[in-house]
Amino acid sequence: MKKGFSSVMSAQFFSSLADNALFVAAIELMRMSGSPEWHRAALVPMFALFYVLLAPFVGAFADAIPKGQVMFISNAIKMVGCLMMLFGAPPLLAFAIVGLGAAAYSPAKYGILTELLPPSQLVKANGWIEGLTIASIILGVLLGGQLIGPRIAPILLGIDLPFIDTGVDTAPQAAVATIIIIYGIAALINLRVPRTDVPLQPYEGSSLRLVRDFSECNARLWNDRLGQISLATTTLFWGAGANLRYIVLAWAAASLGYDMTHASSLVGVVTIGTAIGAVAASAWMRLDNATRVIPLGAAMGLMLVGMNFIQHVWLAAPFLILLGALGGFLVVPMNALLQHRGHNLMGAGRSIAVQNFNEQACILGLGAFYAGMTKYGLSAFGAIAIFGLVVAAIMELIRRWHRRNCVVYRDEVEHLLMIARSDDS
Repeated sequence: MKKGFSSVMSAQFFSSLADNALFVAAIELMRMSGSPEWHRAALVPMFALFYVLLAPFVGAFADAIPKGQVMFISNAIKMVGCLMMLFGAPPLLAFAIVGLGAAAYSPAKYGILTELLPPSQLVKANGWIEGLTIASIILGVLLGGQLIGPRIAPILLGIDLPFIDTGVDTAPQAAVATIIIIYGIAALINLRVPRTDVPLQPYEGSSLRLVRDFSECNARLWNDRLGQISLATTTLFWGAGANLRYIVLAWAAASLGYDMTHASSLVGVVTIGTAIGAVAASAWMRLDNATRVIPLGAAMGLMLVGMNFIQHVWLAAPFLILLGALGGFLVVPMNALLQHRGHNLMGAGRSIAVQNFNEQACILGLGAFYAGMTKYGLSAFGAIAIFGLVVAAIMELIRRWHRRNCVVYRDEVEHLLMIARSDDS
């Protein structure tokens, strides 16, 4: 891997670590303030809000200035969101501001991979970045659970600054204050990300022109016979996977009687499985056979339904590891294929922005769907069952869509696979 890759990976790890620790702290902050459950479930779609609203602009922003600077600015925005939460802003609003920083961060994070590395290393690089992201999810959720737990929270609350009243009086507030430091570490590492030789693409014109350009890029990727399948698959995967973090927390409380500190460990178990699947996929899969993993998506949806029948942790742990492993093995090759097609069709930053728009719109939609089910009285078990069946059904439709493409547009699909094969060699 080229110089600078380690800096990108390190910054991504700490930024994602803080994101996931903050998610747990925000849920506990809302629980202690008496917010209803559907408000807590709404944290996931609120994080996705600015991904959707700013999608036409963040890709062009990532292509217009050095991507290391973009990532530094993005982590600074996340710190602002934490400060808002710490000093009394509504947690949903503050978490949306953190999502704003993440929305700006993502096109630069993934886009720089295509600038630093050749296509033949994209699957391996995605394995690294997804593996580290998954590790940061595991440790971040566990860290968040421990920061609000009975061992670490009293220590944090016992720290006083001379002559300064910080207003930090509860365990979740102390956790948020700690998380600000982690975002600061990520921002400092971003300063070490090198400037690549790829020329910048400064944008000119009005916001309307950017929206039009983004719409054209979005249409271009959806009209590509491989791009549309990889985009549909990763979109649904991340839509389901992001909401799975809260679903597992709700399920652990309802089925196992766990509090937030213990339930957060089960989210970590899922991501351990995802890491295993991601590493296996990066070692065994190639760009030109990435679509073979599509059936795993329907299996994931059905396994979500199966969660409702588990009531013992000794059975839950291996089940959740397997669920995560299927997801990791699915997303790494499909993500690499999507990046490959996007890089060939448009700029790296713009293609990642299109990907983020679709994935975060799905997170927003599925999150609103799940939160709506809980708001109107559906139990956690009923909401999880319906959620899983919807995911399985859509993944099956995507599988049939690709099979039809291979029959109706066989020459075009084979030509695109040949390009992927030659670039991967």
